[in-house]
Amino acid sequence: MSENPRPVRPVAVVTGGTRGIGLAVAEDLADTHHVVVGGRSAESVASVVDRLPSAEGLVADLADCSSAGSLERALDALVPRLDRVDVLVHSAGVLRNGSVADSPVSDWTESLTVNVTAVAAVTKALLPALRRAHGLVITVNSGSGLTASPSSGAYCASKFALRALTDSLRQEEREHGVRVTSLHPGRVDTDMQHELVEFEGADYDASAYLDVQSVVRAARLAIDAGDDASIDMISVRPRGWRPNTSA
Repeated sequence: MSENPRPVRPVAVVTGGTRGIGLAVAEDLADTHHVVVGGRSAESVASVVDRLPSAEGLVADLADCSSAGSLERALDALVPRLDRVDVLVHSAGVLRNGSVADSPVSDWTESLTVNVTAVAAVTKALLPALRRAHGLVITVNSGSGLTASPSSGAYCASKFALRALTDSLRQEEREHGVRVTSLHPGRVDTDMQHELVEFEGADYDASAYLDVQSVVRAARLAIDAGDDASIDMISVRPRGWRPNTSA
């Protein structure tokens, strides 16, 4: 893994940094930041960290937010190493499909734990470092955090809750100089989109979805904003998006 001295560069922490949007954001920030790459397995995290110029890993199971559990142990090891955090991007998430009638309770528990509780836990642990840097928090939400749809109640509920968490955090942290952005991409050409389309029984057409780099550019709007500006919410949709759909 990269062993460059830390932190001459500004520091960015990216959860879900081993695939999809999180990976693309981590790679984009790598030219200018020391990147903490979050992921569930040591192997997948190492594969990203090893190819970035200045990086380290945060290996944790975000579904385990229990006291002394996987996430708490990982944060306890990470936090003392970070004097400041300039950017925190919450990109990790799970998608569980199914109707309220058919979905097991475990789908709801996992969705709310990974998509909401873990976000709160990571943010809380890093807030002192974010405050020192007058940093930025970006939560990668979804169109499903703005409009709910059938057969995805657990996912939509978690994303609505994430939006509420993000809005509360923004108001709480203004006085501390921390900015907070809620980023709502529509359907993006990622592994998660493949899972959703398979569940829907439809043919996969990548051209109908956002390229992941379009989401990175949307995140960059918030990251690169001047000190006088707070980009509170960004909604970026595929150009052919239909308003009567949630994603």
